[in-house]
Amino acid sequence: MSDLHTLSRRRTEVRRRDGDPAPQRRRRDGSRPNSWRTRAEIAFFVTPALVLFAMFVVVPVIQAARYSVYSWNGLGPPTDFVGLDNYRRALTTPTFTGAFSGNIADPSLSDFFSGAIMHNLVIVVLSIVIQLPLGLAIALLLNRKIWGRTLLRVVIFMPYVLAEVVAGVIWAMLLQPRGPFTAMFEAVGLGDYAQLWLADPDIALFTVMGVITWKYLGLAIILFLAGLQGVPEDLYEAAQLDGANWWQVQWRITVPLLGPTIRTWGFLSIIGSLQLFDMVYILTGGGPLDSTITMAIYMIDNGANRSLYGYASAVAVILFVISFTIAVLYQTLVLKRDNADDTVVRTRKQRRAEEAAR
Repeated sequence: MSDLHTLSRRRTEVRRRDGDPAPQRRRRDGSRPNSWRTRAEIAFFVTPALVLFAMFVVVPVIQAARYSVYSWNGLGPPTDFVGLDNYRRALTTPTFTGAFSGNIADPSLSDFFSGAIMHNLVIVVLSIVIQLPLGLAIALLLNRKIWGRTLLRVVIFMPYVLAEVVAGVIWAMLLQPRGPFTAMFEAVGLGDYAQLWLADPDIALFTVMGVITWKYLGLAIILFLAGLQGVPEDLYEAAQLDGANWWQVQWRITVPLLGPTIRTWGFLSIIGSLQLFDMVYILTGGGPLDSTITMAIYMIDNGANRSLYGYASAVAVILFVISFTIAVLYQTLVLKRDNADDTVVRTRKQRRAEEAAR
């Protein structure tokens, strides 16, 4: 040990004498993370993003909260202060809250699932229940070496590339009462099952959900395919040597290792479903009889179409609070394990190894 210390001290003396730049490189690599230069670099790159975030996110939210306490039609400065009356009105309107509107005396299934908030929650649940297993199954299929795999990937991802306006107009024409979709049913002998796809309040929301699945399923598949590329082939070979069948390999190896990708996709799907506007607005405009109305459509209808900007601002604040709360809860409860420090992960592994050794 004494020889090693002596050798190390001599190397340090030689570097100082010869002007070796190695110590300077180590400082630039992060040996002094709290130096003023590091802080200046962080401030230089982060400040423009913070300024843009404040201009386009923080300021509009504060302005919406300010307008929400006024009865304001958008003309001139707001002067008619009404306090929280807009919030009380929004939270007691069945068209907006549905099951939470206070209609508890004689509840029914249709009343429970009516209202913009409930429609958004239904879309959130159906998006995960339908797109997760379907996207995972197609991703596993396309991850195998099959003929035309590249072409199939392009075809499946193509709907996601289309603009929502274009896709909405196409599907609105296909789903007309005497349109191509109904004609296809009649051509294969299923004409009795043809419906007023976008005009029947009982099935309009599910028809919209089908179009949404067609539009956004490609994103889930692409994310899952990207996650599958990070699964080591050695694990599959080891599982096959141990006699595991295909289902056991997917359930024990593929799905757990795809956990971070699935959880990230789930977060994007939930936030996108809560903010859903353009596709539904083009297909149905929130109708018929408000059976497909979402929170964003309800807000735009009251603000832009009825000039109730104060009331629409209150709805916007409620939508922001709901989305922000769900996002924070998801980040805290679901994505916490993916954001854990590597040091913590190693410590857990070490603890497990120590417990196994005991």
